[in-house]
Amino acid sequence: MDRMLYVAMSGAKETLRAQGVNNHNVANASTTGFRADLAAFQSRAVDGTGWASRVYATNTTTGWNHHSGALLSTGRDLDIAINGEGWLAVQSPDGSEAYTRAGDLGIGADGLLRTNTGQLVLGDSGPISVPPYTSLFVARDGSVSIVPQGQDATTTATVGRIKLVNPPREDLDRGADGLFRLRDGTAAPADAAVQVAQATLESSNVNAAESIVNMIELARRFEMQVKAIKTAEQNADSATRLMRMG
Repeated sequence: MDRMLYVAMSGAKETLRAQGVNNHNVANASTTGFRADLAAFQSRAVDGTGWASRVYATNTTTGWNHHSGALLSTGRDLDIAINGEGWLAVQSPDGSEAYTRAGDLGIGADGLLRTNTGQLVLGDSGPISVPPYTSLFVARDGSVSIVPQGQDATTTATVGRIKLVNPPREDLDRGADGLFRLRDGTAAPADAAVQVAQATLESSNVNAAESIVNMIELARRFEMQVKAIKTAEQNADSATRLMRMG
């Protein structure tokens, strides 16, 4: 009976973990440039005495969905999206270099180019400073040009070029802050082949309908495993009563 309880309990526990991953994806279905987490159930042998065929379920995160989301036109000068493969380089809170696909940018009170979540956008030589301007343009190669405030449209100045990288996806890990980093802790080199589109944002690549269906399926699976635990308890009570009668 304890074996039945163990298998049902471990299954319920891992189902809750899978539901957590799925719910995280659902919560980020509208997050710009979000990459969905992937998870899968695996069977593991039960250690200890008994038949070697005894197994239990585990749920593990197997990576993230590398496919691009849809590109949506916004008409906003500081919105950019990567065309195809590649990443924007940003400075994470600990000062290290990290990567994101979220191109909803803005200019902070200090005049530095930042992501919507506050990370500094990195250029060829560090954070990009944008002086007061009347218009701004981001070229395909990430170059940021402005018409300085007080100047006419024929006067333009390039204030920096956003660092665009394209490291192998198998070398990237996603941190708890949602930013990607190279596993070995180094910085990826700039890649001139990566291009951006201005006044465009990349949507999340989460399939909302599929994730909702998966949420319902996992909920039903959890209910079944809890029912198995209750059945094991009832069987144990019935066996105890029979022994007392004997």
